[in-house]
Amino acid sequence: MSDPVISVRNLCVEFVTRRGVLRAIDNVSFDIAKGEVLGVVGESGAGKSVTGSAIIGLIEPPGRIAGGEILLHGKRIDNLPQEDMRRIRGRKVAMIFQDPLTSLNPLYRVGEQLIETILTHTDLSPSAARERAIALLAEVGIPAPDKRIDGYPHEFSGGMRQRVVIALALSCEPDFIVADEPTTALDVSVQAQIIALIKKLCRERGTAVMLVTHDMGVIAETADRVAVMYAGRVAEIGPVRDVVRHPLHPYARGLMGAIPTLETDAERLTQIPGAMPRLSNIPQGCAFNPRCDQAFDRCHVERPEPIEPQGENVEPGHRVACHLYTGGEGAR
Repeated sequence: MSDPVISVRNLCVEFVTRRGVLRAIDNVSFDIAKGEVLGVVGESGAGKSVTGSAIIGLIEPPGRIAGGEILLHGKRIDNLPQEDMRRIRGRKVAMIFQDPLTSLNPLYRVGEQLIETILTHTDLSPSAARERAIALLAEVGIPAPDKRIDGYPHEFSGGMRQRVVIALALSCEPDFIVADEPTTALDVSVQAQIIALIKKLCRERGTAVMLVTHDMGVIAETADRVAVMYAGRVAEIGPVRDVVRHPLHPYARGLMGAIPTLETDAERLTQIPGAMPRLSNIPQGCAFNPRCDQAFDRCHVERPEPIEPQGENVEPGHRVACHLYTGGEGAR
């Protein structure tokens, strides 16, 4: 891997509540290189969106970053004053939200919102900013951008609004983008267009992308690597083809086994019993042990750390947090 654009080191995020301090993210670490898409997948409550929000400085009270480091091009950004982080957000890092209506002000024309962002983070004149906004709308596939730039958000379809949000995220050519469920509210054909657009822009601009989703089809189509999260931790991370075809963690195997394919004629898909634990009731040891049919004594008392196991089907950089691969009684 080339020098990473974003490095997350032992990130911990907590929320202070009346019931006590709840740890939503627990010692998460990964890197994303220039031009790379890291897919982050897992059930609702796994910590995917919270991780993305922490990276771009959008964790608000009662939430807080309680430990670890976030580095952009090797420089720490998680401890910056709010005003300094605001200047970086949009210029160096950006976010594509799940619902474009939460990103676009319904009272302003889309062009006004694009131009305001461009003027805030660049030295362009208003006329040059408008020209850049039109070019961005054209780049993301908005037809007749010189006319649509004066439209209001409600005058765009869901897919077109999402394209506008992508243009907004790209307006200042950031080095890193968090795409948080960017295709969830769209129909299948529009999803494919948005996925292709994100891939194209990532490759052409060299932008590092963290793609948060629960859709393994989107991950398989878009990502270079994938991180499987469970209960605020990374259960497995590695090259996307390796993780999809040869998942190591029992949770990852369950997720992959739940995807229907044309290669098998199984009568039933894999089912993972139980549900994601509440933050106030994370099990001791491996958080997945109550749902795991391969758990043994060590899994109930000691939390596994990510390791790179050895094996014929394990590619370099494929790491898993599971006692099945750490040796000792019950291990493989």
